[in-house]
Amino acid sequence: MKMSLKSDNKYLKTLGKISPILILLVVIILLHLFGVLSWNRDQAAIEVGLINSLVVLALFLSYTMLNICDLSTDGCYTLGVAVGGVMAASGHPYLAIPAALLAGALSGLVTAVLQTKMGVNSLLSGIIVNTGLYSVNIVIMGKSTINIFRNETIFSIVRRVFGEKARMGFENAFERMPKSPLVQYSALIVAGAFVIIVITFLSFFLRTKLGLAIHATGDNPEMVRSSSINPVMTIITGLCISGSMTALSGCLFIQYTNSADINVGGGMVTMALASLLIGGVFISEGSIAVRCLGAVLGTIIFRLIYAIALALKIDTNLLKLVYSLIVVIAISTPYFKKQLPMIKRRLKHRNGGEVRG
Repeated sequence: MKMSLKSDNKYLKTLGKISPILILLVVIILLHLFGVLSWNRDQAAIEVGLINSLVVLALFLSYTMLNICDLSTDGCYTLGVAVGGVMAASGHPYLAIPAALLAGALSGLVTAVLQTKMGVNSLLSGIIVNTGLYSVNIVIMGKSTINIFRNETIFSIVRRVFGEKARMGFENAFERMPKSPLVQYSALIVAGAFVIIVITFLSFFLRTKLGLAIHATGDNPEMVRSSSINPVMTIITGLCISGSMTALSGCLFIQYTNSADINVGGGMVTMALASLLIGGVFISEGSIAVRCLGAVLGTIIFRLIYAIALALKIDTNLLKLVYSLIVVIAISTPYFKKQLPMIKRRLKHRNGGEVRG
């Protein structure tokens, strides 16, 4: 009997976790049937979700592991856009990747130094760096907008490679040969490859001595100090890596969209935190790789919900309100899930009291 109850509880717990995904899938299918959504919109949402999931993984490291809410994320993301865009515009789309990683690491280094060496509060240091990066990004971009429509990007190169490989050896019938089916999924493949690389790196890095020290610093900094581990070094390392991943996301985004403005990173930290919490609703336990996959899933769900709002032709002036509502729901859901047993007990007690009366 006890085993049966345990299995029933486990089943209900699993059902409670996957039910929101099932509801979202049903809504998406219905919108497809009524012609509101299309696969092209879904694919674009998933592609942007994968690119932006690198920011969520960056916050997974800084917020979940290191217990620091880095508010410089918005500016750091735009920094990646600026550096990646300028490098791609100069004809170096591949070099844009290490350049963005380095720029993001420098941003994280400044944020960490303000916290550890100058006694600035972690939230305030993020705000200071974010404010300063606005001017830095303007200087790098040269103006408030940047476009690279006429330049080669990683995505256009991969798309061309897929198309040429499908026609290799058919020079005489070059024009008549169809493109590879992979061409339309090239952006999905590129974004997915970067996500896999970052998740693999995090899963290995966080198992190293330094990675474990970073996690320990977030859990109990006092214990870390007493065990001869330098928390200054762990904070600096964690924020540098986090900044690198955030800037990498921005670099990929500009090469994906080919245009952006100085405000492209606005609200990125809010989106990332919401996506992290959405992912935690479905996957909150398991290995580092599994939890990272949960964060990626949360980002894709966030983008799909946003795509539904766009498909429903909601007034553009209200999109920020929709954005805020998604964030509020994502943040409050875990709280209400924890409060649900208490609410049930109160209702049961109240109903029992009425019967006795």
